[in-house]
Amino acid sequence: MKVTEHIKQAQGKTLFSFEIVPPQKGQNIQDLYNNIDPLMEFKPPFIDVTTSREEHVYIPKESGLLEQKITRMRPGTVGICASLKYKYNVDAIPHVLCGGFTKEETEYVLVDCHYLGLDNVMALRGDAMKHEKYFQASKDGHQYASELVSQISDLNKGKYLHEIIETPYNADFCIGVAGYPEKHLEAPSMDSDLKRLKDKVDAGADYIVTQMFFDNDKYFEFVKKAREIGISVPIIPGIKPIAVKRHLQILPQVFRLDVPDILISEIEKCKDNKQVRQLGVEWAINQSKELIKAGVPVVHFYSMGKSDNIKAIAQEVF
Repeated sequence: MKVTEHIKQAQGKTLFSFEIVPPQKGQNIQDLYNNIDPLMEFKPPFIDVTTSREEHVYIPKESGLLEQKITRMRPGTVGICASLKYKYNVDAIPHVLCGGFTKEETEYVLVDCHYLGLDNVMALRGDAMKHEKYFQASKDGHQYASELVSQISDLNKGKYLHEIIETPYNADFCIGVAGYPEKHLEAPSMDSDLKRLKDKVDAGADYIVTQMFFDNDKYFEFVKKAREIGISVPIIPGIKPIAVKRHLQILPQVFRLDVPDILISEIEKCKDNKQVRQLGVEWAINQSKELIKAGVPVVHFYSMGKSDNIKAIAQEVF
């Protein structure tokens, strides 16, 4: 079922969802299931599964020199989605990236998703590679997420890259995209970032999931501005509970977001990361309660690993 259909069927009730990261190559998928199992009691209608672009690794040669190779450390996103769909009877949403994929490879991924009965995809540009200062599209790939959305939307109409296929079996993907309450780190202004978001919606995006934030006023203002420029699709808030002290440095640096001064002060008072984790749970509970009171369609949690803190939050608000 489509995300938008889940929201419509909820009739104003706020839904619970979360996002997971595929295991690295060589790891056991059971570890993933062990983190998902405790969250299923809250009846998530959908689970997002991230993907990763290619990375450079350096293999030592007998000569002592290093040979550069390209690899993907966390492959298997589409396979994991199929597994979750049939193991838990839940809609699993694969993330589809511009970065690291040609348009042809993207089409093959989408065809696989269609064959596996996946009704939703999350269309993202993705990050620059570690050695790149700015994002660079792969050869024959998309530069912008709006272009990726257009390709998916075209596929829904039977328009493939090299032909139009008249068939009653067209894909009908519900397309999600990312939004940034504190603007994308590369955007020159909030207004310009909102215009890029509207480009994605105009290209065919059906719903938006926001980047994490710790100040709900940033989300409410973001939604207000989005509505003012004609964006009418559901805007789902994304929440990540702070879990360790170093998040105070990592999250603002990586995601270019602000941490409220009162939260910084309380974290700095914590004696250890156990206390930080509990504080992160309490802050996210308060965030979630306020968002639910405001009538958001879904509260989407970035679990990204261990799920005990997400469960503690969900027990208090769902």
